Amino acid sequence: MTSTARRAPRILVRSAQVAIGAAAVADVFRAAAARDRYLHSTDASESGFVSMVFVYLTTLAIVLFLVWLAQSRRNAQELSPEASVPSRGRTIGMWFIPVANLFVPRGIVLAIGRASSASWEEKRDTTLVNVWWAAWIAHALVLVVAGRVAPGSMAFLVVEEALMIAAAVLAGLVIERITALQDAALGAGVPAEPLAQA
Repeated sequence: MTSTARRAPRILVRSAQVAIGAAAVADVFRAAAARDRYLHSTDASESGFVSMVFVYLTTLAIVLFLVWLAQSRRNAQELSPEASVPSRGRTIGMWFIPVANLFVPRGIVLAIGRASSASWEEKRDTTLVNVWWAAWIAHALVLVVAGRVAPGSMAFLVVEEALMIAAAVLAGLVIERITALQDAALGAGVPAEPLAQA
């Protein structure tokens, strides 16, 4: 096989996973600080610092995740040239288009996973992506509802942050699974035979 596909550097994979986890933890502190400020009119400078750290970590996590995703898309395309893998622009751009970013990125990640290896297990691997995406969307919905219905509610805060942590852990597992499939396919030196899309 004469493929230009390359394994994602381990440092990129681990950096993306760590940054996503750190951003999720920072979100817990940001949400707690915002709640304290709302309920007790606490010092805004402390809350501002926590929010600033959260923004920096989240930006880093987004950049590293998208770099990893672009590399994975390229590898999937090289491993399965006949597979329907989204273009580089669509792979990145759909995360930033309102409404479309609620469902299209999930399909992009699934397409990359399916094209990555014949070892993609439709039931297990698709479920992993679906549960990750459900946790991420549920977090966003709870965040919006809490802000409108019950700002400062501890119950909403706990649910919101539990979903954020779950989504971060699941994102790390999705990164790990797709990277492992691609590494195995690249190591074997044979093109993947993607499964038919369900």
